Amino acid sequence: MTTEFASLWVIAAIAAAGFQTLRFMLQKVLSTAVLSPAGATFSRFLYSAPVIAVLTAAYLFVTGQALPALSSAFWGFVFAGGLAQITATIFVVTLFKSRSFAVGVTLMKTEVILSVIVGLILLGEGVSAVAFAAIALGLVGVLLLSTPPQVKGLGMAEMFNRGVALGLGSGILFAVSAVSYRGASLELDAADPVLRAAVTLAAVTGSQMLGMAAWLWLRDRPQLGAVWDARRVAVWVGIMSMGGSFGWFLAFTLQTAAYVKAVGQVELIFSLMASVLFFGERSTMRELSGMAVLVASILLLVLVI
Repeated sequence: MTTEFASLWVIAAIAAAGFQTLRFMLQKVLSTAVLSPAGATFSRFLYSAPVIAVLTAAYLFVTGQALPALSSAFWGFVFAGGLAQITATIFVVTLFKSRSFAVGVTLMKTEVILSVIVGLILLGEGVSAVAFAAIALGLVGVLLLSTPPQVKGLGMAEMFNRGVALGLGSGILFAVSAVSYRGASLELDAADPVLRAAVTLAAVTGSQMLGMAAWLWLRDRPQLGAVWDARRVAVWVGIMSMGGSFGWFLAFTLQTAAYVKAVGQVELIFSLMASVLFFGERSTMRELSGMAVLVASILLLVLVI
């Protein structure tokens, strides 16, 4: 990586985390009001994909660059990552209906641990023994977070519940999508990281918008109208999604998914602030302990991966 891009991925990851927190806040409001989890997820693509496509075309025109060849491997990564991200987002929005905003996002952020494993499988990006120790520490934090607030004591029997399945499921799927998007960007023959990020993002969001529109048309047609009726809020979901997604994709283009997601854990702080300041929620001592352990795991990962 050249010196001029050495710190750009860090800035992009932090900015993406901020945009993503704002998006999930808006989706939480939409999902508990007028939209289903699938409808709230579709809103982010409907109001961002067309804008991303236009901006990408404009960037190609202004810079005088040609669209790089889009190989079958590129589209394979795009479709795999896009499907995984859609499913993961639906899981998270559903989780928000049963757990607090901060805890929901924290469970989702197991993706930073899981992305190390997925990256090793899909792209051959391995980790050290110390990194595996960090993974084990992170699982302790997840177990603490997974116990419902009403359970007293250790509550081991109650730790395995629907909320945990949704949180961990979203973490796995977000890890798959992150690694897949990095794989897609690496398939593009272009030196400009902004171009590679923009083209990959346009391909992903375009396919996600069309795929979800077809799914809702067949399975839940009223949600298509509901997404349009909620456009005054939903359009901001799209804008926040566009900003966050470009930040993630630019960072993935410049650095491995594990590093990017590790830095992106600043979102934990953002989500806790949102939970307290905007939704009036309070975290229990168990949940705060789980967050602390998970953050410690993430910091250890930052040092060793």
